[in-house]
Amino acid sequence: MTRLRKCIWAWVFCGLLTLASAQTFTTLASFQYDGANPEYVSLIQANDGNFYGTTRDGGGGAVGVVFKVTPAGELRDLTDFSNTRDGYPYAGVVQAADGNFYGTTWQRGTQNAGTAFEVTSSGTLTVLYSFCSENNCADGDEPLAPLIQGTDQNFYGTTADGGTKGYGTVFKLSMGGALTTLHSFRFKDGANPVAGLIQAKNGKFYGTTVFGGTKGGGAVFEMTAAGKLRTLYSFCVQKKCTDGTNPYAGLMQAADGSFYGTTYAGGAHGHGTVFRVTAAGKLTTLYSFCSQKRCSDGAYPYAGVIHATDGHFYGTTSQGGTSNWGTIYKVSSTGQWAMLHSFCAKKNCTDGAEPSGGLLQATSGIFYGTTTYGGTSQEGTVYSLSMGLAPRH
Repeated sequence: MTRLRKCIWAWVFCGLLTLASAQTFTTLASFQYDGANPEYVSLIQANDGNFYGTTRDGGGGAVGVVFKVTPAGELRDLTDFSNTRDGYPYAGVVQAADGNFYGTTWQRGTQNAGTAFEVTSSGTLTVLYSFCSENNCADGDEPLAPLIQGTDQNFYGTTADGGTKGYGTVFKLSMGGALTTLHSFRFKDGANPVAGLIQAKNGKFYGTTVFGGTKGGGAVFEMTAAGKLRTLYSFCVQKKCTDGTNPYAGLMQAADGSFYGTTYAGGAHGHGTVFRVTAAGKLTTLYSFCSQKRCSDGAYPYAGVIHATDGHFYGTTSQGGTSNWGTIYKVSSTGQWAMLHSFCAKKNCTDGAEPSGGLLQATSGIFYGTTTYGGTSQEGTVYSLSMGLAPRH
């Protein structure tokens, strides 16, 4: 990372949203090299009340860890990806119905094409599947996304590459490690999904691809449990990509039934958007980043948004803000926007820098997240942001 600059704390207001008076940002923990650089990771809150995630570096094998952090900021490794067959868990974990944690690694495994793994609450690691086990990687290659557990108790996810067309896959994985490829992407229906899936209220799965679609700028897709895929929206169909391009993040479904997400680039200023898309494929751009001078409102969101208990959407940008090290923001369903925190607000960025991962609203109502860099050792942080919101049930 480049030399960190001194930063000035700043609050920026935009639109009609107002910030809660009881707003507190706290750096809970700084990673050391026993776990370092949590990238693209959104924390989960497990049934023990603690938070779990992954780092892309650090640990005994320097290829990442699964970590546990308490709401008070006590951080420890749950398991270490030290075996040469394991490693690089970019995407975080999900806690399944059996209480264990499941996730994916980018690369490693028997074919060096990534794995799906299980970790028990005591830290025992088991590789369930190694990708590219089929000829020409027809089963997928390089999963960068987290898993979800479907209503049928199977896990569902995506690979960024591989498949019969070479543009990635959607797969189903049993708890015992049996994999079924549900869809191999063609460029026209979407290409290279790096985000995970959601299962909507109608039982279907929804997700995004970074590239592909009719204009090459990525796509939003719908898929049945049997693997029938329909492209809902192709990005960059508007002049100069004002509708956004390259959605790295996945989707969330709000109470209104629509899906909300972000694009990394495009929009009115070329630095990403927050969007809403209906199940019929109608897209509305809610906000275009870099609308303020020097992108003080944020730029290039890797992560998506969450729907909080106050009815607004909250997210992070990986760059922009007063120091160009990222922001936390909120936006309403009508596009009214407000800055909540601009990273690198403290000397040497001890509050964190570059939040590539998204936010989690805990049962307490407080937000939690990670930064890839910054902190006391410049290896990333875990932080909280209290807005005085109602608890999540």
